[in-house]
Amino acid sequence: MSKYTEPAKELLEKVGGSDNIDVVTHCATRMRFVLNDPKQADVDAIENIDLVKGTFTQAGQFQVIVGNEVASFYNEFSKIAGVGDTSKDEAKEKAKQNMNILQRMVSHLADIFTPIIPALVVGGLILGFRNLIGEVNMINNGTQSLVDTSQFWQGVYDFLWLIGEAIFHFLPVAITWAISRKMGTTQVLGIVLGITLVSPQLLNAYGVAGAEEIPFWDFGFAQIDMIGYQAQVIPAILAGFVLAYLEIWLRKVIPQVVSMIFVPFFALIPAVLVAHMVLGPIGWEIGSWISNVVYDGLTSAFGWLFAAIFGFAYAPLVITGLHHMTNAIDLQLMSEFDGTILWPMIALSNIAQGSAVVAMIYLNRKDKKEQQVSVPAAVSCYLGVTEPALFGINLRYVFPFVAGICGSAVAAVISVGTGVMANSIGVGGIPGILSIQVPDMLKFAIAMLAAIVIPFILTVIFARTKMGKQAYIRLGKTQP
Repeated sequence: MSKYTEPAKELLEKVGGSDNIDVVTHCATRMRFVLNDPKQADVDAIENIDLVKGTFTQAGQFQVIVGNEVASFYNEFSKIAGVGDTSKDEAKEKAKQNMNILQRMVSHLADIFTPIIPALVVGGLILGFRNLIGEVNMINNGTQSLVDTSQFWQGVYDFLWLIGEAIFHFLPVAITWAISRKMGTTQVLGIVLGITLVSPQLLNAYGVAGAEEIPFWDFGFAQIDMIGYQAQVIPAILAGFVLAYLEIWLRKVIPQVVSMIFVPFFALIPAVLVAHMVLGPIGWEIGSWISNVVYDGLTSAFGWLFAAIFGFAYAPLVITGLHHMTNAIDLQLMSEFDGTILWPMIALSNIAQGSAVVAMIYLNRKDKKEQQVSVPAAVSCYLGVTEPALFGINLRYVFPFVAGICGSAVAAVISVGTGVMANSIGVGGIPGILSIQVPDMLKFAIAMLAAIVIPFILTVIFARTKMGKQAYIRLGKTQP
């Protein structure tokens, strides 16, 4: 009998037994359950199990924080519970049964952007580095950049744009591929559709405004503008879903013996036509409207108020999963304004929540069990992943969460008030400064300092207030 046997038996009992488990899997630190009846889970009893560091529910999944031992614990639990191995993707699909319509829509949006985020992060860092060597005059008494004085750096500058262009200008290809992947349709058709939106044959999206004449395809009875949709998000999303649903429908109506020939043919050609005739122009207008509203709001006389609200509300959005919607807005801002004013506030919110956890590490420095969760959570938060910090520490006590969103609001006001702009989405924590446009890096560093210091101080203060005392009593802990 291993050391995990008794805790596994106890957890199985407290979640309602094997019959109440639809799906169970695990990630780096947590067990993820999809329960048939979530109300059967005895949360208080589960959190009192020695191996358990906390619990929370998100995106239809009941999650139990175990820590670095989760893989070994999961194996023992699976044997005792008699549940089969399940992938995280399968667990997510099952979990959607417990979501409302809005949560499902956001989940679908997250499924589109999650696979392409690594490329976006790399692209943001590349653009930041190109700005550093090409736009900052640091040579010859501040009169020339590295690119101006060195053929090597000029070569590096030019070469890196090959990657930057592939990521951002050809972003519709990644989006249509991600949609076909998510929908279980033919992924290469999604790629082909995306390429038709950014083909060199088309007038580049960045050249439309200054074009004297827009080329077109002439069908005699109708003409279609030959406009590309480089870096455009909404047109790619609309076109991708049309292709996916068309293919799914065609699979049902076309006999299987000829489906390999006719399904791709009758799915792709209409999807491309509709994308260029209808969805592209409509999506462009929608995307421009959204980005203009956000940009105008944040740069208006009341921009500080919008910033404060966003900085205060972003972490609560993470709890609900609605924060995934900001990816599309960020990318649209980048295509319209060559940068995003929104993403820096997201990075600052992550830093603020991490700083609140650091304060809790300081306050509860004698609680070795909690530090098994809090220390990795703080590191994760500073690197852009906030869920372990939010659900493992800050929301359990509440007052660190409040301190974090207050600090985030102040940092957001500083960021927007000083006009900080990011090249793109980047690493959503302290390393995020590398994605900030070079002239704004010092201003962002000041906002980062606020996001570090203010939540730490507020957390320590709140711990000694009535709110803090009640939190410690509720959790059965000794107040520092």
